[in-house]
Amino acid sequence: MVSLVSRQGRQLQRYTSCGKRLIVGCIPYKVKKIDGICEHNINQVVEVLVVTSQKTREEIMFPKGGWEVDETITQAARREAFEEAGVQGLVEDSLGKWRYKSKSHDKIHEAVMFPLNVTEELYYWPEKSVRARKWINVAEAMAECKQSWMKEALDRLVKRLSTSSLEEMTST
Repeated sequence: MVSLVSRQGRQLQRYTSCGKRLIVGCIPYKVKKIDGICEHNINQVVEVLVVTSQKTREEIMFPKGGWEVDETITQAARREAFEEAGVQGLVEDSLGKWRYKSKSHDKIHEAVMFPLNVTEELYYWPEKSVRARKWINVAEAMAECKQSWMKEALDRLVKRLSTSSLEEMTST
C-alpha cells in the first residue's frame, strides 16, 4: 500500500555546509506515439507535466522539494513527482544543478533536476487537493513557467531529447 500523505517538516532535510537547503526536482515528460515515417519536432511529440503552486493555483512549475537524509537523490525525485504530480516513472540522468532564491523564505537553495519518463499517471496522489496538474507542450511550458532556472532545465531536456531519434521515440 502506498501512503497518500506528503512528507512534512524540515527535520530530515539535507543542507550544504553553507546552510543552503538541497532541493530535488524533476520534469515529468511523455512522448506521444505517432505512426508513420514523417518529420516531427520535439514540440509536437513531447509533453511535460506541470503542477500549480500550493500557494497560488495560477503559478505553474515542475515538481520539486527537499532532499531528505533517509533517501537517495533519485528516490527524492521520484517522491516529489508522486507527491506533487501523482506520476511515477523512470528517473534519467541529471539535467544539472542550479542555485535560486526562495520567494517565501528569502534564502538561497541548491536544486538538482532530473527528467522523469512517466510510465504511470495516478488518479489519487497526496497533494491532489492542493495542486492542479496538466500536460502541456514544451513551448507552453517555456511561456508559462516563471522560474528561469526551471526553463533552463527544460531547455536542457529538450536538447537531450533532440539528440535522440524522434522516429525512434515516437514508434516505441
